[in-house]
Amino acid sequence: MPNLTGFGLGLRPEHYADFRRQPAPAWGVDWLEVISENYLVPGGKPLAHLDAVRRDVPMVMHGVSLSIGGTDPLDIDYLRQLRALAQRIEPGWVSDHLCWTGVAGTQLHDLLPVPYTETSLRHVASRVQQVQDTLGRPLVLENVSSYAAWAGDEMNEAEFLAALLQRTGSELLLDVNNVFVSAHNHGFDAKAFIDTLPLGQVRQLHLAGHSEETHGGRSWLIDTHDQPVCDGVWDLYRHTLRRFGPLPTMIERDDHIPPLPELLAELALARGHAVQALAEVPEAA
Repeated sequence: MPNLTGFGLGLRPEHYADFRRQPAPAWGVDWLEVISENYLVPGGKPLAHLDAVRRDVPMVMHGVSLSIGGTDPLDIDYLRQLRALAQRIEPGWVSDHLCWTGVAGTQLHDLLPVPYTETSLRHVASRVQQVQDTLGRPLVLENVSSYAAWAGDEMNEAEFLAALLQRTGSELLLDVNNVFVSAHNHGFDAKAFIDTLPLGQVRQLHLAGHSEETHGGRSWLIDTHDQPVCDGVWDLYRHTLRRFGPLPTMIERDDHIPPLPELLAELALARGHAVQALAEVPEAA
């Protein structure tokens, strides 16, 4: 497994031709993140593109269907497909979301937050161990954005994440934009959230854009991945790096996907913010 550093992008079909014409490192992209579910069907054009691009650049896998917090049994066939894909492309790590996506066999097509309770913690931890045993590697879990909370929560999200990482040896894909979105929607301190997370178990960072809507007379941030990264998220990103040090960072864009040069310009901004933040860390730290 490659030990990835630096700055990456999500591999999207809109940019297959760019990366096949010129390798990703020549564009200044250190690695690419692929959506696992796009490449689980044997054969076909997606896998052909993936194999061609993979020859020139390291990759990581990011899934959306694991439903690690769900109550339905884990899909063993799906896990075996994930393992086979990982054996094919040798990713730096395999990630998915700390969420549930359906119940009683019904897929809700959303990433829904789990209850932050001790019972839920034990349930999710046992499922993480099952996934890690099947994949033969640590699982990397991403914090999701949310718009409602469970009435029975016994701890906050950051405390739940920290406890889950400690119990399972899993790692965190820290989505800085999701922290920013949820902090706005729920009224908590985003920087305090970051400061609660344990050192040494954050594997990757996501940066993305969001949209703002007004409902019921109040402002809500919606995690749409269709906008550039905003100033508030850049500020939180710098705070994150000052706490954790340099971490592999990528820009996510899933809608209104611009031409590759526009994303590369935003990735250059991320590099600049990282240089600034890390220069502000005292050497003794």
